[in-house]
Amino acid sequence: MLLWLAFALMTAAAIFAVLWPLSRKGGARGGSELAVYRDQLDEIARDRAAGLIGEAEAEAARTEVSRRLIAASETPEPSPQTDPAGSLWRRRAAAIAALVLLPLGATALYTVLGSPQLPGEPLAARLEDAHPKGSIAAMISQVEAHLERNPDDARGYEVLAPVYMRIGRFDAAVAARRKLIALKGDDADREADLGEALTAAANGIVTDEAKAAFDKAAKLDPNEPKSQFFLGLAAEQDGDKAKAASIWNAMLANAPNGAPWADTVKAAVARVTGAPPAVAAAPGPDAGQIAAAQQMSEQDRTAMIRGMVARLADKLKQDGGDVEGWQRLLRAYVVLGDRDKAVAAAGDAKRALASDPDKLRQIDDMIKSLGLEG
Repeated sequence: MLLWLAFALMTAAAIFAVLWPLSRKGGARGGSELAVYRDQLDEIARDRAAGLIGEAEAEAARTEVSRRLIAASETPEPSPQTDPAGSLWRRRAAAIAALVLLPLGATALYTVLGSPQLPGEPLAARLEDAHPKGSIAAMISQVEAHLERNPDDARGYEVLAPVYMRIGRFDAAVAARRKLIALKGDDADREADLGEALTAAANGIVTDEAKAAFDKAAKLDPNEPKSQFFLGLAAEQDGDKAKAASIWNAMLANAPNGAPWADTVKAAVARVTGAPPAVAAAPGPDAGQIAAAQQMSEQDRTAMIRGMVARLADKLKQDGGDVEGWQRLLRAYVVLGDRDKAVAAAGDAKRALASDPDKLRQIDDMIKSLGLEG
C-alpha cells in the first residue's frame, strides 16, 4: 500500500511541475526581453574589447540585437482586453483537470489491460527462470535440490546417474549409483551400472573395484550383458586375450536377435583374436575369413591389421566428418600399442569435427575413455 501511495505522490508532483506554468499570469514579457537584449549588447562590447571577435562581427551582432531590442520595445504591454481574467481561470481549470484525470485515466487503463491481482514472483522462481526450461543444467539443479530435501528418494538418483554419465561427471555418477544400491539393494543392473561408472571415472580402465561390481552382477544374473562385456574388457587389459574372446563369444552365442550391443562385441572379438577389426570401410569378415586370420602367424596378422588401419586413416584424411571412423581408428591404435599415433589422430579428429559440437563431444568421450588426454 505504501508503495502505491509513493507512486501516486510522485506522479502528482511530476504533473504539477509540468502544468504549474498554466496557472500563472502572463507577466510583462517586454520588460524582461529588453533587459536580455541590453545584456547581449554589453556582452558584445566586452568580447570586442577582449579581442575575442573582430569589428565586423561585433558590428553585425550589435545590429541584429539592436533590431530585436527596438522590436521588443515597441510591443504593447498586456491589457485586460488581450489577457482577460477569464483566460487565467481557464488555464487553471485545465491544470486542475489534468492533475486529476491523468492519474485516474492511467489507473483505469492499467486495471483493464494490466494484472493488478497478480502476486509478486519470489526471488527463487526468478532465479530458476535464468535457465531455459527443460535444459539439462536446469533439470540437474532441480533434482539435486529435491534430493537435498529428500535424500532417501531413490527415484531421484535413478534419474541423475545416467545424466551424470552423459555429461562426463563420472565421480558424481559413482556416488549416485552407490546411493541407489544402498537404498534399493543389490541387483545385476545396478551393480553393472556402478562398475561402468567406476570404469569411466578411471579413464576406461576396469579397476579392481569396478571388476568386483561386475563379478557381483554376473553372479546375480549371468546373462546381464554390460557386466559380461566389461569382464571381457578386464581380461583383455590384463593381457588374457583368450579369456576375453571366450567371454565375448559366449555373449554372442546367447545374444537375442537384434541385440544393440552385438556389433560392439563382434568388434571386440575381432580385436583380441587378431581377425580384421571393424575399422575397414568394407563389411566385416565372415567366419571363414576369421578362421583364416587365426591360422596366420602373429607377424602376418599384425601386418594385415596395420594395413587396414592405415587405409582407414587415409580415408579419414579425405572425409574427416566420419565420427565413427575416428573412434575406430583411435581404438585400433590403442590396441596396437601405437599411443603416439593415437594421440596425433585424436588431435586430427578434434580439428576435423570442430564445427559439429555433438560429434566433437563423442570424440572427447572416446579420448577420455582411452586415456589419451594431455
